[in-house]
Amino acid sequence: MAALALGRPGAGEYNEHYARYIALVPDGDIVETLAREMEATQALLSSVTAEREEFRYAPGKWSLREVVGHLVDTERLFAFRALWFARGGAGELSGMDQEAWARVSSAGARPLAELAEEWRALRRANVLMFGSFTPEDGARRGVASGYEVTVRALPWMIAGHELYHRARIRSDYLGEGS
Repeated sequence: MAALALGRPGAGEYNEHYARYIALVPDGDIVETLAREMEATQALLSSVTAEREEFRYAPGKWSLREVVGHLVDTERLFAFRALWFARGGAGELSGMDQEAWARVSSAGARPLAELAEEWRALRRANVLMFGSFTPEDGARRGVASGYEVTVRALPWMIAGHELYHRARIRSDYLGEGS
């Protein structure tokens, strides 16, 4: 059902800013992709040593803990938007200033394992939610951050955002190259 309900969105279904993320996501059932990629990201995060958790690859950049906190915040926000629009919520939803959110987040002070477990629990819940959406749910639209978006575009944005940051964790935080 999910593949039909939440097929790859067209360019007119999201803000062009997210095209770079969606392009990272392989074709297929997005719900299966979210579940599969969750495991790969969890494996990467569990391999991080305690000494690397607070590492910043440059002055003013987020620590690895803060990056994972950002993944949690972004996934939670995008999933809320999907639920809001799928259920027919009215009105425009405001945007997220990721830098402002990171400044007031406690992610930098939390152990990476705790942040990773929060993200995993959130992802598991989102896999179930997105898997329950019908084609009608996926086609619904709303306005978030000043741009129209379809429900089906949001899990693709979530998956692409995760893939983008996973590559950045490997290259910038763990020195593995791209």
